[in-house]
Amino acid sequence: MSAPLAAGDPCLLFDSKGRRYLMNLTPGRVFQYHLGSLPHDDIIGTGDGSIHTSSKGSRLTAIRPRLSDYVLKMERGAQVVYPKDAGWVLVSADIGPGMTVLEAGTGSGALAMVLARAVGPTGRVVSVERRDDHHAHASRRIAGFFGEVPPQLELRQGAVEDVIAEIAPDRLVLDIPEPWHIVPEAAETMPDGSVYCAYLPTVPQVQETRRAMAATKRFIDVVTVEVLVREWPIEGRSVRPAHRMVGHTGFITTGRKIAGAPVSATDQEE
Repeated sequence: MSAPLAAGDPCLLFDSKGRRYLMNLTPGRVFQYHLGSLPHDDIIGTGDGSIHTSSKGSRLTAIRPRLSDYVLKMERGAQVVYPKDAGWVLVSADIGPGMTVLEAGTGSGALAMVLARAVGPTGRVVSVERRDDHHAHASRRIAGFFGEVPPQLELRQGAVEDVIAEIAPDRLVLDIPEPWHIVPEAAETMPDGSVYCAYLPTVPQVQETRRAMAATKRFIDVVTVEVLVREWPIEGRSVRPAHRMVGHTGFITTGRKIAGAPVSATDQEE
C-alpha cells in the first residue's frame, strides 16, 4: 500500500470529465476550478486514489502523479522533452542503474528527472544549463516532484564543453541547438563503448550532427529516429484511432563511441 498523500507531495486531481489538475499539496491553500473548490487540507493525509467532493458537489479523485503526468502538466520554462521521446532516449542510449550521464541543457528539468530515476542511487547525472533562469526553474520543478533534488542528480550552470572532459560520461545526452560542436571533444574524452545522444527538432540540425559524427570516424551504429504516438479510444465495440496524435516533437540521434575508425567493407575478410 502506498503512503498517504502528505504536505509538499505532488498531487493530480481528476474531475468527472477526466480533466487533470496538478498541484503540490500545501496546508492552508485551496484548489479552485469552475465546479467549486477543495482545500488542500482535505486531501493531505488521505490515500492515493481517494475520492473528494468540491464545494459545489462535484467529485474529484486525488492521485499521486506519474513522472510522465508531472512532466506534461508542470509549469514550464523551456519546452520539455516529451515522455515518448524520453523513453526512447533511455532505451536507445541504454541508460541504467549505476551509470554516469552528462546532460545539456537542463531546460525545464523533464529529462533530468527521467535520467536521475534511471541511473538510481548508485549512478550519477550531471545536468548543465547555460541560462540562469532555466537552471533555477528546473531546480524548483525537480524538487517539486521528488521533494528535493535527488542526491544522484547534480545541476550545474555553465557550458557542457567545460565539463565533458572532467565527467568523462558513460552516456552524453544533449538537448541544445548545436550539439555538433561537442562531437570532436566527445570523441576524444568519452570512454570507448559509451553512447552519444542528441535530441533535435529539425532536419538541418540532424544533418550537421551526423556530419560531425562521421568526420571523427569514432562513432558506429549511428541511428536517427522520430517517435510518434497515437492513442486508441475503446468504448464497447467502438475501437478506433484517435483523431489527434502526438506527432513530431524531435529527432533522436544516437551513436556508440569506438577506439578507432569503423571497419569498412574493404577492410573485412572474405
